Amino acid sequence: MGMEYRPYYLARQWVKLGHVVTIVASTQSHIRKFNSTAKSDFEEEIIDDIRYVWVRTSKYNGNGVKRFLNMLSFSSKLWMNSLRFLKLYNPDIVIASSTYTIDNYPAMKIARISNAKYFYEVHDLWPLSPMELGGMSPKHPFIKIMQAGENFAYKYADKVISMLPNTKQHMHSHGLDLSKWRYIPNGICVDEWDENIQINEELLSKIESFKEKGKKIIAYTGTLGLANALDNFIYAAAKCTDKNIVFMIFGMGPEEENLQNLINSLGLENIFLMGAVDKIMIPNLLSKLDYLYIGLQKQSLFKYGISPNKLIDYMMSSKPIIQAIEAGNNMVAEAKCGISIEAENTDALVNAVDEMLQKSDEELLEMGQRGKAYALENHTYEKLALKFIEIMEEY
Repeated sequence: MGMEYRPYYLARQWVKLGHVVTIVASTQSHIRKFNSTAKSDFEEEIIDDIRYVWVRTSKYNGNGVKRFLNMLSFSSKLWMNSLRFLKLYNPDIVIASSTYTIDNYPAMKIARISNAKYFYEVHDLWPLSPMELGGMSPKHPFIKIMQAGENFAYKYADKVISMLPNTKQHMHSHGLDLSKWRYIPNGICVDEWDENIQINEELLSKIESFKEKGKKIIAYTGTLGLANALDNFIYAAAKCTDKNIVFMIFGMGPEEENLQNLINSLGLENIFLMGAVDKIMIPNLLSKLDYLYIGLQKQSLFKYGISPNKLIDYMMSSKPIIQAIEAGNNMVAEAKCGISIEAENTDALVNAVDEMLQKSDEELLEMGQRGKAYALENHTYEKLALKFIEIMEEY
């Protein structure tokens, strides 16, 4: 259904290991490409040997009151029907894995009446993320509700699985016993990494037309959001004087129109919005590019670390990477697979592009290969699923 892949990939690996896995999910989510069409409050569906239980909730778009009501509907229905999960599924482990925090209440209740262990898997630090990235006040009722959910989870969870590496002190300050803290980052599904699934002919033709003119391509792929600081990428294209480099942006998101307006206002002819590309075509697309770019705004939130899926995709493509992020971890530096620069620094980005252009093909190849080796060593879902199981078996 798109955009929320981690639970599916972990579940699929656990099924292969002989476990029975149930994913309980709302019928509606604004980040999916497609939503469930379930008609009843609780409807089962088997997808790739994983049991999905769809909980019917109201439709909504984007952020706002209706999204919050959707969260409340999902969590309250689970709370009120917790005995249903004991009788039908009798779990050994219950994992609360929503971005928001209030599903921890039903997760803990289902776990306790099932005599199961209760884990909290932290994707983003809520409510810190909407406070720092969205500018919400700590006194806002929504923030207070989410904060109560976070504190509850750290107090009662048997284990807390963080997808970010530097969250210990934050979690401890909100009541977590650090003996419960574990780290499992985002990952890559290797058996879906197929460079032979071709991108569409029109897109291929555009890329090849630049290649035939001897151009090198630096590209960003992913969400076009404010946090991705793509205006800096555009300003770098404006400052870049080398005629042999072309900048490309692949993806869709709320900033698409603003980015195109910025390109138009600057009169740029060396940077292009290329539109979204299907996930299955990303390996083939990346194979046709020369350098890959990832950036984020300067935000204190990132001191807790990052684990972006697109960065792992970049590494798997064996392409050199320019990273403009200031975070508590630096996978590009660890893997020695690219150049790390200051976030939102246009001149630093222009200099990094120039530096890439000066490197030999052999240097670029070695850089890319180090990235792929790092991804395969640390980020395959096969290994991450096993690591998760080891944590479950600590009892």
